[in-house]
Amino acid sequence: MPIYTYVCGDCGYKFDVFTHITNESKPKCEKCGSKNTKKTLAGFSVGKSSNNSSSSCPTGTCPLG
Repeated sequence: MPIYTYVCGDCGYKFDVFTHITNESKPKCEKCGSKNTKKTLAGFSVGKSSNNSSSSCPTGTCPLG
């Protein structure tokens, strides 16, 4: 299950929710209890990064194989 980040439209508090991808219900704000919450764009990572100079893909932009 993914973790989604929400922001409250009333108090501005940001919080994370661990929920099923098909769950469309809006969670209550953890700070003020408002249902006026909105899912925000969150960063994510794919794969693992490496600072090893001997890597076959030193720029980190090569396709995964």
